[in-house]
Amino acid sequence: EVIREGELEKRSDSLFQLWKKKLVVLTKDSLSLFPDGHKRAKGKELGFGSILKVDCVERTGKYIYFTIVTKDRKEIDFRCPDQSCWNASITMALIDFQNKRAI
Repeated sequence: EVIREGELEKRSDSLFQLWKKKLVVLTKDSLSLFPDGHKRAKGKELGFGSILKVDCVERTGKYIYFTIVTKDRKEIDFRCPDQSCWNASITMALIDFQNKRAI
């Protein structure tokens, strides 16, 4: 069940830390990232069971920057256009997942 689908930019782990556009699919259990905007390509799935929190939300004139922190303390940086509120959508889905797991 897809909650939201669209484009986000992820900061690469390379030396230059370039921002790369990803097609993102948010479900009740995970966040999947697909390179080059195609679901045909092999995507990377971040299951909510492995995510600790959405952190470091910062708003600039054009973008919202946020970090997903995994349970092994890896930080994955994202940015989205100011009005898209991807950080809020991911945070709400993560909280819902954690609440259901706690019950």
